[in-house]
Amino acid sequence: MSSDEEFSLVVEQPQPSEDTLEGIKALITNYKKKYEQLIQEQKELTTSRDDSRAMTDKCKQRCVKLTQDLKVDEHRYEEQMRNEKAKLNLMVQEEDELMKEIQKVEEALKEEEARHSHLKQQTDVFTAVPEKKVVFTGETGNGAGAQTFEMKPHIVYPMEGGTALITFEEQVVARKILDMQKHQVDLGAECTITVEARPVQLMLPRLVEIDTEVNPQQILISNLPEMETETLLNKLEIHFSKSKHGGGEVDRCELLPDSGTVVLTFVRNDIARGLTDKEHHDVELSQKKRHRVRVTPFLNGKITNLQTKMSVCPRTVLLTGIPAIMEQETLQDLLEIHFQKSGNGGGEIEAFLYNPLGQHTSALFEGVSTDREEE
Repeated sequence: MSSDEEFSLVVEQPQPSEDTLEGIKALITNYKKKYEQLIQEQKELTTSRDDSRAMTDKCKQRCVKLTQDLKVDEHRYEEQMRNEKAKLNLMVQEEDELMKEIQKVEEALKEEEARHSHLKQQTDVFTAVPEKKVVFTGETGNGAGAQTFEMKPHIVYPMEGGTALITFEEQVVARKILDMQKHQVDLGAECTITVEARPVQLMLPRLVEIDTEVNPQQILISNLPEMETETLLNKLEIHFSKSKHGGGEVDRCELLPDSGTVVLTFVRNDIARGLTDKEHHDVELSQKKRHRVRVTPFLNGKITNLQTKMSVCPRTVLLTGIPAIMEQETLQDLLEIHFQKSGNGGGEIEAFLYNPLGQHTSALFEGVSTDREEE
C-alpha cells in the first residue's frame, strides 16, 4: 500500500442497550417512523379504495344508464316493428281488395264477353237461316213434312250385388210390395230368405237450356227419299263436292238415324254459307232422276243450364239382401214366381233383372214415367 494512498475507516457505532434510556428513546423513534409510514400507507390505501368505489359507482351508473337506453331502444324497436307490421297488414288488405276488384272486373269482362259471344251466335243463327216472307191464310194443322223433336229419358242405373229389379204391369202392385217392405221368399226344401223392397229413385232432367251456334263447315240435309243408306251418302257427297253446285271438298258425310237427316262436313269453312243461302238443291239420286233436298245450317249445341229432379219409378221395385245360395237362373225364377202370386201381394211382372253378389250389372230405364216425384 502506498504511503500517500487515502483511506477512511467507518466505525459502527454501537447500538444503545434497550435497558438504557437512550436505547428506549431510539426504539420509540423507530416505532414512530414505522407508525408514520403505516399511517401514510393507510391513507394511500384509503385513497385507492375511494377511487375504486368512485369508479365502481360510475360503472354502475353507466351500466344503469346503458340498461335504460337499451330498454328505450327495445321499446322503440318494438313500436317501430308494430308500426311496420300495421303498415304491412294495411298493404296486404289493400292488395286483397285490389285483387278482389280485379277479379270482379275480370268476371264482369268475362260475362260481357260471354254475352257478346252469345249475341253473336244468335245473330249468326238468325242470319244463317234464309229469310222467307209468308202470309198465313188458312187453318192450323200438322204439316205432312214437318219434323218433330222428342226427348226421352235414357238412364243407366247401376245395381249392387245381391239385388233385383222388378217392374210390375200395374202401379198398385208395386205400391203394395213397397208397403209390405219385408218379404219372406220360400225357396223349397224348408229354405226361406228375407228380402227388402225399396223404391227406385232416378235423377231426371227438369230444365235444359242449350246455347247454339252455326257450324261454318257443316250443313244439314233434309227432305231425303227412302233409299239404301250408303248409296244416298255417296250421291250426296258427290253432288256437294262439285264447285259447279256451289260445293267443295267433303271431309265426311253421315246419316243421323233418329231424324233421318244427313250431316255433311266440308274441309273449308266458306262453303256451307252459300249452300244454306240457296236452301233448296236438286240432287241426282238415281239415273236421270233428280230429287229436291233442303239444306239448312247445322247448329252446335252446348248445355248452359241443367236442373234435375228426383223421380220415383211408379211400377219398378228394388229388392235387396238376396244371398247367393243357389244358381242365378233358379233363384231368379223362384223370386219371380213369388212376386207374381197375388197371395204374396204381387201381380203380373213386366220385367225382372237379378244381379248376384260379386257381380256388376246396370239396368237401362227408357221412357220413365214421372207420376210420382220427390223434389
